[in-house]
Amino acid sequence: MKDKIKSIIASSIEVKKAFLADDILVDQLHRIAATMVSCLQAGNKVLWCGNGGSAADAQHLAAELSGRFYSDRAPLYSEALHVNTSFVTAVANDYSYDVIYSRMLQGCGRAGDVLVGISTSGNSGNVVKAFEVARERNIVTVGFTGNTGGKMKELCDYLINIPSNDTPRVQESHILAGHIICQLVEEMMFSN
Repeated sequence: MKDKIKSIIASSIEVKKAFLADDILVDQLHRIAATMVSCLQAGNKVLWCGNGGSAADAQHLAAELSGRFYSDRAPLYSEALHVNTSFVTAVANDYSYDVIYSRMLQGCGRAGDVLVGISTSGNSGNVVKAFEVARERNIVTVGFTGNTGGKMKELCDYLINIPSNDTPRVQESHILAGHIICQLVEEMMFSN
């Protein structure tokens, strides 16, 4: 059992080493943070979406920006699109689960906002549909996916496609990427 645990940890480290070695991905993190700073300074918002564990990650990262990360500072407008469970269940029941995010984005999304979609496969139908609406509305799209980027790849202004196809390892790196972005945003906006 000890060897199994060490193997899992080593696998996680290897994915993160591949992430670290990918200069394009590392540069994307800075570009995403700078885009979020511009968005927030203009009075816009950072929105997040995902399913299952990715929904939990979306909510977690939204809270890092809207609450605080390292420093005691003003809150930032950042929200996960699934937190209104009455809306989500009504739309899923009355229309389709595939439109829960696109419909919410039609109601609250504005040009200049940033939408972060998290999907390890890059093929989650409701996230893809949200990205399509985002494109129509001039909302910046940031995808957190696995290796290929899936269907989201073509709809992303910025893509963090973790170099792995192993869902748990991809999700671990999504949190790492999200934490880096949150730290950079906080430092860029509140460095005083």
